[in-house]
Amino acid sequence: MSEDLKQAALDYHAEPKPGKISVELTKPAETARDLSLAYSPGVAEPVKEIAKNPEDAYKYTAKGNLVAVISDGSAILGLGNLGPLASKPVMEGKSLLFKRFAGVDSIDIEVDCESPQAFIDTVKRIADTFGGINLEDIKAPECFEIERTLIEQCSIPVFHDDQHGTAIVTVAGMLNALEIKGKKIEEATMVCLGAGAAAISCSKLLISAGMKPENIYMLDRKGVIHSGREDLNEYKSMFAVETDKRTLDDALEGADIFLGLSGPGLLSGEQLKKMAPSPIVFACSNPVPEIMPEVAAEARDDLIMATGRSDFPNQVNNVLGFPFIFRGALDVRATAINEEMKLAAAYAIAALAKEETPAEVLTAYGVDSLEFGPEYIIPKPTDPRLLGAVSNAVAQAAIDSGVATKALPANYPLKSVEDI
Repeated sequence: MSEDLKQAALDYHAEPKPGKISVELTKPAETARDLSLAYSPGVAEPVKEIAKNPEDAYKYTAKGNLVAVISDGSAILGLGNLGPLASKPVMEGKSLLFKRFAGVDSIDIEVDCESPQAFIDTVKRIADTFGGINLEDIKAPECFEIERTLIEQCSIPVFHDDQHGTAIVTVAGMLNALEIKGKKIEEATMVCLGAGAAAISCSKLLISAGMKPENIYMLDRKGVIHSGREDLNEYKSMFAVETDKRTLDDALEGADIFLGLSGPGLLSGEQLKKMAPSPIVFACSNPVPEIMPEVAAEARDDLIMATGRSDFPNQVNNVLGFPFIFRGALDVRATAINEEMKLAAAYAIAALAKEETPAEVLTAYGVDSLEFGPEYIIPKPTDPRLLGAVSNAVAQAAIDSGVATKALPANYPLKSVEDI
């Protein structure tokens, strides 16, 4: 990042008012009567109603449109474990995106805890305040147990976006890339470089979408995760395959897909040449991908390339998913965000890339056209259709899979945030 951009980022966060979010009032508070209704004595009435029927919290408070964005700061972006307070700008940023794209109110909470169990206990005790919980920037493998336990213990959706948000958008782009290249997901072989939270979640959702587990070669720092290894935790062992492949070069030979969720510069042009004809490369390490697009293009002229960056085509960006996934889950009062809802979101995102792109998106990106093809496999984050398409798909999937406790709202599919 240039020095100018670094300073601009600091100024953006500091001026004219520190931070990126604030609280707004939804009721009048101008007169003595207003105040008597907002607080004492009037506030006692909804208190008594909620005490009689806890579900009335959705009727009389902001609970139904409120998400907690919670982190322990153990895996902040690509910066590592810098502690909970240092994660606050990221969590505020997440709250900003929730509000901007899906009209969801959210509060950032940074938890200073001595163990995963302490984190779980803290979140569980405050969960009833919210309609949903977005976990963020929690390191693996602790994040798996934290999320699993909280899903079991909470009656509201709990969603670790670093895992599932990345997976949903990756699957959307991957399905479209495979279609363009004329490949079938059940026949494709994939090399996944990285074995952390996002890599495992992406691979699991791709399997739900039809990929064969035996066609996935996942690599950690020690090489291919194979059935002969005895150093694997329970999460990596799910992807242990019977193979004599041991290195990245071995795994890449004849592979259809490279999925990078690891670190910068770990894939060379020469290695890319080992892949099958018409390869698909998702190099998602940020800000520097596993291979730069220009290096990949020089090595192969038959590939589809995606990265996590906005300055290249086909950005794998979680903001295509999480605001609208929570919107749909909240609006049917889902008790969880399950596999069916994740897949529904992925299919909805993928479908939008095949439709005519709205003029406002073209203007925002300074282009004359965006048409489904090798350089446009995923919608742009500013596409206004995401709100209606993804939230509607997620809400319907929640109803169909039995985790919704309300019917589909009458104003669905949503046209804009103003409809909420």
